[in-house]
Amino acid sequence: MIGVAAPSYDPAAPESATTLPVGTPATVRAYVRELMRRHRKAFALLVGVNAVAVIASMVGPYLLGSIVEDLSHDVQELHLERTAALFAGALLVQTVFTRMVRLRGSMLGEEMLADLREDFLVRSVGLPPGVLERAGTGDLLSRITTDIDRLAEAMREAVPQLAIGVVWTLLLIGALGVTAPPLALAVLVAAPLLVVGCRWYFKRAPSAYRSEAAGYAAVAAVLAETVDAGRTIEAHRLGAHRVELSNRRIKEWTAWERYTLWLRSVFFPVINLTHTTILLAVLMIGGSFVLNDWMTAGQLTTGSLLALMMVEPVGLILRWYDELQVAQVSLARLVGVRDIEPDAGDAGVRPDGRDVEADDVRFGYREGVDVLHEVSLSVAPGTRLALVGPSGAGKSTLGRLLAGIYAPREGRVTLGAAELSRMPAERVREHVALVNQEHHVFVGSLRDNLLLARIGAQDAELWAALGAVDADGWARALENGLATEVGSGGLALTPAQAQQIALARLVLADPHTLVLDEATSLLDPRAARHLERSLARVLDGRTVVAIAHRLHTAHDADVIAVVEKGRISELGSHDALVAADGAYAALWRSWHG
Repeated sequence: MIGVAAPSYDPAAPESATTLPVGTPATVRAYVRELMRRHRKAFALLVGVNAVAVIASMVGPYLLGSIVEDLSHDVQELHLERTAALFAGALLVQTVFTRMVRLRGSMLGEEMLADLREDFLVRSVGLPPGVLERAGTGDLLSRITTDIDRLAEAMREAVPQLAIGVVWTLLLIGALGVTAPPLALAVLVAAPLLVVGCRWYFKRAPSAYRSEAAGYAAVAAVLAETVDAGRTIEAHRLGAHRVELSNRRIKEWTAWERYTLWLRSVFFPVINLTHTTILLAVLMIGGSFVLNDWMTAGQLTTGSLLALMMVEPVGLILRWYDELQVAQVSLARLVGVRDIEPDAGDAGVRPDGRDVEADDVRFGYREGVDVLHEVSLSVAPGTRLALVGPSGAGKSTLGRLLAGIYAPREGRVTLGAAELSRMPAERVREHVALVNQEHHVFVGSLRDNLLLARIGAQDAELWAALGAVDADGWARALENGLATEVGSGGLALTPAQAQQIALARLVLADPHTLVLDEATSLLDPRAARHLERSLARVLDGRTVVAIAHRLHTAHDADVIAVVEKGRISELGSHDALVAADGAYAALWRSWHG
């Protein structure tokens, strides 16, 4: 085979950029077996219907072979009417069952694709919160969109067509062996060429397609990040750098696209040559056998037609197997979430009380690089704690540890003496809730968006929650009230309104401990101050950890913790810290003037 110089970079390199893993071959095989078990009846029905269609398609070659046989023996009565009737009947059966094959294959593909989408969604939602926090938006987006799109054709066409092609080929080889055994051996003449071509191609194709998919994910990640941070990029004049980075990622991706295209441009001509070789071998070997009276002319006719029919199913198998190489990569990326251990926790771990404590906590997003260093903190029930400090000091990270999103690398974070990292995620959410600056409005009614927090809540409770966050005014002004469709395709809510909906969900969820990461940041200062006063009534009696960028939030807190360089440098009330004239006093003066 002609060699090819692979791109200079490592084919698997782009995968290292993603947070979510790619499924191992064992994981992919296990999932495929699971799908097969779920749909074994549908597969069996597809194979059965296809077998009838293939057997009906063999009637024509057998009838033509019998006519040639009769002519070679000077038979006067050919019974062409009966032959034509048999052929028409077989053709009708083949037509009906071929239609059934297509219908059953499409139904099977759609059912498997639906299962795959549902499995991916359910498994993704069940991932540990920290995993999703660290996952790149581009990678996750490319899996949900591009990989699903690539798998759609494979599930609808490739899997059913591959099963059809295998059954078709086996039946034709069996029929060829029954009709003219020497011709069945003639088919093996092309086997070495087919084996060599397949080994060459499939040795290179999987890693190439995997790198192509990872390269596209890298492109999607760069573009998504650039769009999301467009104003920041413009403010810091990073446009040229982002364009250069995008061009580099696109160049790497298109290089792999060209490489996979080159592989196909070599492989498919080899397949065509294999088909030609099979037909020539059958004709030459069969012809010599007829000349030596080792085979009849009718057997050669039937055998040649059956061998010619074999071209289509063999091509079908190889063409769709090639599609499955692309699909296998996408499937590995989708089922890769199965390799992440679920956040099951220990069902026996339950909090005994509401005290929140951090004891000598160390944490970092990268190995060997800690963001928090030996942080210890105790928050009594009902306390309002404010975390303040310069940007990048570790405030949000500490808040996520206290909310149970992350687990500390060293030390313990406990709720009622029970380690949050050992508790099941659902149990943690029953006691502690995190509300940050990112709020999502789901497609659906305003009522459905609120019911996410507490299924079964009555409309009166929903209105009370909206009133608690000062959102009932604009909500009651809506023409359809709680039934108003919001989100994409519906009513476009302002960022402030979306934030109020998130806070209303918090009121409905009714946790006893809250971590607020600048939950009112999207409101103007006056509206934010008004909302915080309204929330104060709702939050009364609850433990609140507020990550404060606006220091008036800290002013109202019972205790203030100043976070600097990953450590708590000061701890106390507003008045005490101002009197101490330390880091907090300097922040207060710069804020308050």
